[in-house]
Amino acid sequence: MVGRFTAPIVAAALCLLALMLGLLEWSGHEVDRIARNRDHAIVSLVLAQSMERVAHAQESSTVWDEAVREARKRPLDERWLDLNLGVWFEDYAGIDEVYLLDPKGAPIYAMRAGKRARPESYIAVEDATRPLLSGLRRAPTIRKRTEADVAMLSPGQADIAIVRGRPAIISIKPIVTDSGTLRQKPGAEALHVAVVYLDNQFFGGVAEQYGLAGAHFALAPPADNGQRSVALHDRASRVVGYLVWQPFAPGSQVIAALAPALAIVLLLITVVLFMLASRLARRTHDLEESRLHAQHRAMHDDLTGLGNRAMFEQRLDEALARSRRHRTLLALLYIDLDRFKQVNDTLGHPAGDALIRQVARRLVAEVRGYDIVARLGGDEFAILIGEPEGRASIEGICARIVAELERPFDLAGSQAFIGASIGVAVSPVDGLDRTELTRKADIALYKAKTDGRSRYVFFTQDMDHDVRSREETYRELRLALADCDRQLELHYQPIWSLEDRRMVGVEALLRWQHPEQGLVAPGAFIRSAEESGLITVLGEWVLRRAVQDARAWPGLRVAVNVSPIQLRSRKFVEIVREVLGHGGVTAERLELELTETALMAASGEVARSLADLRGLGVHCALDDFGTGYSSLSHIRDIAVDRIKIDRSFVNAVDTVPGAALVEAIVGLARANGLRLTAEGVETPEQLEFLERVGCHEVQGYLFSRPVPASAIARLLTKRAGEGDRSSAAL
Repeated sequence: MVGRFTAPIVAAALCLLALMLGLLEWSGHEVDRIARNRDHAIVSLVLAQSMERVAHAQESSTVWDEAVREARKRPLDERWLDLNLGVWFEDYAGIDEVYLLDPKGAPIYAMRAGKRARPESYIAVEDATRPLLSGLRRAPTIRKRTEADVAMLSPGQADIAIVRGRPAIISIKPIVTDSGTLRQKPGAEALHVAVVYLDNQFFGGVAEQYGLAGAHFALAPPADNGQRSVALHDRASRVVGYLVWQPFAPGSQVIAALAPALAIVLLLITVVLFMLASRLARRTHDLEESRLHAQHRAMHDDLTGLGNRAMFEQRLDEALARSRRHRTLLALLYIDLDRFKQVNDTLGHPAGDALIRQVARRLVAEVRGYDIVARLGGDEFAILIGEPEGRASIEGICARIVAELERPFDLAGSQAFIGASIGVAVSPVDGLDRTELTRKADIALYKAKTDGRSRYVFFTQDMDHDVRSREETYRELRLALADCDRQLELHYQPIWSLEDRRMVGVEALLRWQHPEQGLVAPGAFIRSAEESGLITVLGEWVLRRAVQDARAWPGLRVAVNVSPIQLRSRKFVEIVREVLGHGGVTAERLELELTETALMAASGEVARSLADLRGLGVHCALDDFGTGYSSLSHIRDIAVDRIKIDRSFVNAVDTVPGAALVEAIVGLARANGLRLTAEGVETPEQLEFLERVGCHEVQGYLFSRPVPASAIARLLTKRAGEGDRSSAAL
């Protein structure tokens, strides 16, 4: 009987033991399967996100009006390409090689391993990029969303290929306009090719971040059954190679560790099952956390924790929909930090990152909890103000932000001072869709920066007109530069010496004989020329024509206005040397004028160019003195030969404060060994005062308006004939 009772118990125990062992075996295999599926999913996600990351990194510079212009420019500005389309990508996004192709697909620029390379090195990737180029040209459409739900700004093609014997991601993006104002024929854009090698460093990062132990690349699947692999296919479904890793098999490990104990002690089965359940729960929790973390990173900025551009555009679309539905106001603020680059250059990028984080905290503190603050990239931020009470409320927020960002920032024991320019667009007044609202906010931001920075500007319709007007001026100016001798001309205003009563020089003043508008003064088009990069070509033409005309006036000094953009060019000094040599004019007869504001804001390259020019014997003058913020000591450090007193000060000499100020300027300049020229002299009383205080030279309508070159020769002849009477007239 005991045996009959014992047998069922023993049989039940054995069955229970077998059931538990079977359940344990099944659970272990299930855990291994889940881990394998997770590994496969991660591998697919990593490859897809890597290609999308490269494409997004490219868009930071390829969707940009300035990049379109620079890619069209001939000769290329290779330094600009290094800083914006080439070498910069190696630091910014870890891109190993960059190639810039012209619209015909020929290489015009190359970067490898963080250094500029010969464009011919593109031959190594040409075979791999050829089908991508064909695909891009055949279907140049924008894929609105990636698999990570991140907006794409431009079309593109990407693939995996073997380059120089190594696996690599190749991504091609067209260089397109971000404002939509530049004309680009579809399929005729310059192309940006990025190459990222899937080397040991890449796979090591994958292994560390996603738990794929021993991840590496292999040309063939592994013979070891203990390893897992995934075939890497290119766009043509050809196998490029295999990603191999050592799988994580937690279930098998549990069975190996616990089976002997379970076979001996049946009572521990419950504990083991509990442990397995706990492990499974933790593993599932970890996988969910990993998914949520990846989703968070896709929509947030890593540096500040704010929403990124993708999240901001999504929130903006949602807010606009609510605004249309409820007929409420919505304010969009575009914020660009002023003088941020100086902080990076002076204190380094870690300080720049710390500054960005502090700025983010201050911006969040200045808005309501339900308003949206995002970092769009670099030193650009955006804020959505939902349902503001009115314009006054928006102005109050903008004013607080400007004031808050003008306060000093503590960075590693140093204080940094920046500012912020803000462009504001308000829906529904300025637009009801995202594209229109962001475009107008960007236009307002541009206006804020050009008006002096550290301010906020609301969009107005005349700004839109100004943008289109600048583009029209730019296009017409390009046509004028193709026909310089017909549409462009120089007028000259004589400069007179007060010491010996004779004409000693002329100032060259550019005039544009527009086919429809007639004679156009420089103020209407010089700014457009500087913004578009045409100022270099325009300035060189002015310099050559002025030197050519000066050959007919022996002994006269010719003054030519130059832009800081010209002086920043490494070739400018050589251009001046070549023009003087070809024109047969001595360097002492050429004087280059730079405005005070431009000189004070100029870089060290400008100061070096001025020093080199003075080394040639060319004189340098500071134009419109008194309108900027310089000091005479600063001017002496930059080393100019002459200052020109602005006409606004000359017009004020009939007042006691104005006369005292001009007299002080003359005294300080003479004490520092600087020559003086007064501009805008229009009355005998002004002339008498300037002569009395010791000014060296004068120019203005009292003597002559700006006249064509032919009139200068007549003035010289007339003055020579008048002899002593010219002294009496002065």
